[in-house]
Amino acid sequence: MRYQISGKQIDIGDALQTHVKEELGEAVKKYAERPTDAQIIFSKSGHEFVCEATVHLSTGLTASARASHNEIYGAFDSCNEKMEKQLRRYKRRLKDHHKDRVEPVELYGASSYILASESDSDAQEPETLQPMIVAEMQTKIANLSVGEAVMQMELAGAPVLVFRKEGEDRINVVYRRDDGNIGWIDPS
Repeated sequence: MRYQISGKQIDIGDALQTHVKEELGEAVKKYAERPTDAQIIFSKSGHEFVCEATVHLSTGLTASARASHNEIYGAFDSCNEKMEKQLRRYKRRLKDHHKDRVEPVELYGASSYILASESDSDAQEPETLQPMIVAEMQTKIANLSVGEAVMQMELAGAPVLVFRKEGEDRINVVYRRDDGNIGWIDPS
């Protein structure tokens, strides 16, 4: 597994990097097969250290966790516990859904935009009807089954997930409804 360990305006020493690789590697190896890479970012928020970890699995799933603590090692340990709990919770579902999958999930490139909300702008009439783009990024759209897409959405803690349905060339969407159920949009 490849590790990318970095700090936002703080120095990450060799001892912390070694600790992260050992502990996270052990947790991920226990509950997930074939992890590809992990990104761990440390930052400081007020008096607390914040650790954000994202692990990509070859099955196409992405698990992420975030924790804060007064000490940098404590922040990582709390984040690692959350990651381990998340992977343990989905271990059975991961094995059931992906036991037949031999190849990694196919990903397609797409553009992702963040549009300015109305509250960000003045209460005046806009000059044009075109929305103001705050940020433009590249993102990946995975080729997944509906069950895998729901699991990926839950692992990421996202309210919505856009994916290409396996065996088809159409874009599908799964989302969390207000009543707590999962909605699935499948264009015909």
